[in-house]
Amino acid sequence: MSRFLYRLGRTCVTRRRLVLAVWLLAAVGASLVGRLSGGKTQDVFEIPGVESQRAVDVLTERFPAASGTSAQVVFKVSAGTLDSPANAPVIAATVAELIGQPNVSRVSALWSSPNGAIGYVEVQYDLPSGDIKDAAFGRLEATAATATAAGVRTELGGELPTEGTDVPPSSQELFGLIAAVIVLLVAFGSVIAMGLPIGIALIGLATSLGLITTLASVVEINSAAPILSAMIGLGVGIDYALFIVTRHREHLAQGMTVEDAAGRAVATSGSAVLFAGMTVVIAICGLAIAGIPMVTFMGLMSALTVTVMVAVSLTLLPALLGFAGLKIDAIRLPRRRKASGSLVPKETVWHRFARHVSLRPWRYLIAGVATLVTLALPIFSLQLGMADNGNASESLTTRRAYDLLAEGFGPGFNGPLVLGIELDNGATTDSLAALAAAIAADPGVQSVAPPQPSPDGTAAVLQVIPTTSPQDRGTSELVHRLRDDVIPGATAAEPDVHVFVGGRTALFVDLSDKITSRILWFIGAVLLLSVLLLMMVFRSIAVPLKAAAMNLLSIGAAYGVIVAVFQWGWMLQLFGVDEVVPIISFLPMMMFAILFGLSMDYEVFLLSRVREEYLRGHDNTTAVIEGIASTARVITSAALIMISVFAAFILGDDPTIKMFGLGLSVAVFVDATLVRMVLVPATMRLLGDRNWWLPGWLDRLLPHLDVEGGEGIPEPEYRLAARVAEPSELEPVGVY
Repeated sequence: MSRFLYRLGRTCVTRRRLVLAVWLLAAVGASLVGRLSGGKTQDVFEIPGVESQRAVDVLTERFPAASGTSAQVVFKVSAGTLDSPANAPVIAATVAELIGQPNVSRVSALWSSPNGAIGYVEVQYDLPSGDIKDAAFGRLEATAATATAAGVRTELGGELPTEGTDVPPSSQELFGLIAAVIVLLVAFGSVIAMGLPIGIALIGLATSLGLITTLASVVEINSAAPILSAMIGLGVGIDYALFIVTRHREHLAQGMTVEDAAGRAVATSGSAVLFAGMTVVIAICGLAIAGIPMVTFMGLMSALTVTVMVAVSLTLLPALLGFAGLKIDAIRLPRRRKASGSLVPKETVWHRFARHVSLRPWRYLIAGVATLVTLALPIFSLQLGMADNGNASESLTTRRAYDLLAEGFGPGFNGPLVLGIELDNGATTDSLAALAAAIAADPGVQSVAPPQPSPDGTAAVLQVIPTTSPQDRGTSELVHRLRDDVIPGATAAEPDVHVFVGGRTALFVDLSDKITSRILWFIGAVLLLSVLLLMMVFRSIAVPLKAAAMNLLSIGAAYGVIVAVFQWGWMLQLFGVDEVVPIISFLPMMMFAILFGLSMDYEVFLLSRVREEYLRGHDNTTAVIEGIASTARVITSAALIMISVFAAFILGDDPTIKMFGLGLSVAVFVDATLVRMVLVPATMRLLGDRNWWLPGWLDRLLPHLDVEGGEGIPEPEYRLAARVAEPSELEPVGVY
């Protein structure tokens, strides 16, 4: 592999104009095709095999008039009631206008709150939201604006407005890029060197987002998928380029030719990039274990973005290195010393810190583990669920409609449970009286609507309003109570009545339950994969097992912080959220897949240097100290970039993206500080030579993976008569 990557890097340098043209064409072409395809994201939730999906199927099959999407038009009057002479004509005119709009199959009667100041009508469409949402929502907005101008405040809620609302584009990606530019300028001290990772990340991002938009025209992709892909893509793209550019500059400082320096950088650091990137892809694709199409496609889109970033790092980046040539360090920052081949004192602050930790391993091991365990403790109260419109920005009409309905009809009104009922062998809605009475008697139920039969009489629908909001734990408990106790007891004497608890709220409950039932299998599979891969790379049993344990601790700490902030409400307003929310159901699984691959990147980068020093004849402690000292600055730079990019997404409006931004940035921070700089040297010092023990039979059985080793690469090509200095003699490049 190293020889192939070496040739690839050299070829991309010598044919740099062609490589650049191909990638520019790919980025522009993917963006153009995506725009022309008309692909749009859709928040469609389908979970095969769960009860709520069966309820949806009953409604779709037996109630054709209700198979399309729906919307709620919510009214509030400031004086009098809805039926006052000053207000009633405005509402009547609004309803008449709604009835005449295209694709509207039915508009319900006006439902009024007990005080008569708040009401709503239900608008039913004959087509799914994805087919009509832009045009239909535009007409709804115009109608609502007319009613508001006439004196009756009008807001829009329900399925179609939720999917059709245009959230103003935020600039979180820009903030992340600005932070990355600053870190790279400090790390490299050169404007040109800084621009290379930024350039390839932007081209890779444009290409991947264009491909995602194109795919969205043929498959259902969640609206969070492109944002999540952009977050991960920017982080890994810039980080991967940082490692390769750092190694390339080291080779140039030794006097190698540009072609050979780039080829060797791709063969060594590029090999680690390929290994880490494909590990991320494999782990994220493992999300298919959940068996939930929405989660699977979110993972596949992120995996696609990471694949593109690996490709641009291994091909476009060496081409740009060829364009930069020997002027890669031109346009330097003031008062920055240029890294050269001159000898400098090897003793650095990182040497002293690593030696300090190695001399006190038990103290640092106990303190580090205690810190991570403390951060992870909130995970035991983790509550999975989905955020609703009550967590959206108050600038959106859907949030304002949510608040009005909760004010007028109670918190549970925004998350009704919809029971799909199959009536076999001539059973009728008359047999549902006992069922409705039993459900109404439950303390978690506010009201039960009369059962509505299907046109052919073979099914019925029953709407249940909980006393609690959709994301409240009490609503989840109500769903389980209805399914496990209330409904079986009420229908025991009616064998021809089959009841399925559905509705958006029940669907989210099923989503959480299904992920909870699969997540341990997923984590186990990912950990097994990580242990096997690291065994192949480092020929050790202790190193992979230790890495797996530390990954669990760092990811657990990130989970704990998310629970403390979003679920417990600690410093919640600081993150732009008004009220506590459950942890998004698919977040733990997605985060684990992403962070597993990212931590492997740092693990390989650090431990390959440690192993290299160990194989050179240094004792274990010295090898650890030298390995940490030679990689700490680059790992610090890479972590700062990743943290900056991830943290920037906290500034957005979507609670889902905020959770990912906070969780990923905390995990990377913990991984690059407590784990890599404290726990790794402490544990490796305690294990000593046992770090590198591997039974002979297992050594023969496992294939060999050469990551950053550069096996099979030809002798270096120097621009000068002789080399300048060994890499270990050079001034390290990174954050000071």
